[in-house]
Amino acid sequence: MDKYFISIVTSLIMGTLARVLMMKVDYRQYPTYPQAYLSHFTLGIIAAALGAVAIPSIAEKEFVAVTFLALAAQQFRDVRNMERQSLDNIEVTELVPRGTAYIEDIAKTFEARNYMAILTAIGSSIGVYIAIYFKLHWSVQIVIGVVFGAIVIFYLTQMLKGGAIDDIADVRVAEITFEGPLLTIAGVPVMNIGLKESRKIFQDVGIAVEIIPKNPYAVAILGNIGQRQSIQHNAATQLGIRKDLDEPDFTPIARRNPENGNIVMALITMESDAEALVEVVKRSPVLESSKRKPVDAAGNHKNREK
Repeated sequence: MDKYFISIVTSLIMGTLARVLMMKVDYRQYPTYPQAYLSHFTLGIIAAALGAVAIPSIAEKEFVAVTFLALAAQQFRDVRNMERQSLDNIEVTELVPRGTAYIEDIAKTFEARNYMAILTAIGSSIGVYIAIYFKLHWSVQIVIGVVFGAIVIFYLTQMLKGGAIDDIADVRVAEITFEGPLLTIAGVPVMNIGLKESRKIFQDVGIAVEIIPKNPYAVAILGNIGQRQSIQHNAATQLGIRKDLDEPDFTPIARRNPENGNIVMALITMESDAEALVEVVKRSPVLESSKRKPVDAAGNHKNREK
């Protein structure tokens, strides 16, 4: 296996790099640092190592070694469960919860990123193996391995990006009005605000948005409760929310207009900036669990009838 030393080292570095590039602490503060950084970095090295030895093992007809990839898949599913459990445990500490759909989406993302490290390492290993087959210089082997790995990283990064609300809907500032104690946004009743003091705060510093789906596909996505909960959480987390425990009046609620599928939401933030709320909502991710294709389904049904 000495002749595969360059292949294994190059693939290990590229696979680990792929995992490192995906480790970012953003507004969600997850993964946190330094404990979670160390945990995910270590798993990235392990995943890259498994991918790095796959091609040399096959080339040497050591097929037993490849079975470790199947064991790794099981372990990374356990990582997904670990992430889900961790987020579930801290969910009660959030003023505006993420929701189970958002948690599941984050957990699946962390599992997929370990597979990304494996595939990048395999891609680099294939590149080096091709160079070895044509008996190219060791420096050329490294360059080809890096290029192959970079191509895999680029492709998988684009594939895992997902979408944002801005891709499927228009977001605009909306006006908050009251019909007696009933808070209304763009003609949609949102919630009953019993206290006069709370109604005054909404009128003075409250901000609201209306999310307008661009197509029937977007209507189905925004109708998902988990998707709306994630938007509420993102807005409250990034802009700050003027509420504490046991203050339900100021809990953001995203309501759906049953006539057209538009979503309205009001928020009491630390700084009343409606345009900032619009930008935050636009950047909110579209959850995988909320994706639907009702138009395609209807078309398929009609085709079957024919």
